[in-house]
Amino acid sequence: MKLLIVEDEVLLSRSLSKGLGYAVDCAFDGEEALELLEINAYDLMVLDINIPKINGLDVLKKNREAGSRLPVIILSAKNTVFDKVKGLDCGSNDYLTKPFDFLELEARIRNLLRQNTGLNDSVVRCGEASIDTSAKKAYWGSTLLDLTKKEYSILQYLLHHPDTVISAEELIEHVWDSEVDLFSNSFRFHIHSLRKKIKDAGSTSDFIITIRGQGYMVSARKEGGV
Repeated sequence: MKLLIVEDEVLLSRSLSKGLGYAVDCAFDGEEALELLEINAYDLMVLDINIPKINGLDVLKKNREAGSRLPVIILSAKNTVFDKVKGLDCGSNDYLTKPFDFLELEARIRNLLRQNTGLNDSVVRCGEASIDTSAKKAYWGSTLLDLTKKEYSILQYLLHHPDTVISAEELIEHVWDSEVDLFSNSFRFHIHSLRKKIKDAGSTSDFIITIRGQGYMVSARKEGGV
């Protein structure tokens, strides 16, 4: 999953980017946030209110006026009931005040991502593959898969969209940050490595099916490659 962090405190922004375990783009002011929202697809936004140029509430209002249903968590030092009500009324899905506990933020992010995908359980399954989004662990049957963050993110995105062909561009957009070179071999390498680890865990054929000219798909009904 790919997040947008809108936070003008550079150290906090970097800490969130490194610690959350998702692909992350960072914006340090409201104008940059709106530009990134216009050109990229995100699964969730963490938004500070007191940011330069355009404040966070106006960013949120403009995003909602454009018809976006992107899940948004406001992360702000403003901690009065009035501030929280105002943020929620402007369209945020959640509101967390600073200082905050990192584990609580992670839990709130997972909760909103589950709601957005329509999956209320922290464990997502498709055939023999499953992921525990709370523990950030992946399994083939009962075998724990030793995955890199990128491999886990690819599998997570595919499991959230079973029986659906996902293009390479869509996977890259939701798993890598915006600075990735779309023409590099990094994406194919991670797909190849993920497939190998699933096979080593007991799969008899490719669980991640390649649909030539279209993309990739996982299905509980069929385990096999094309």
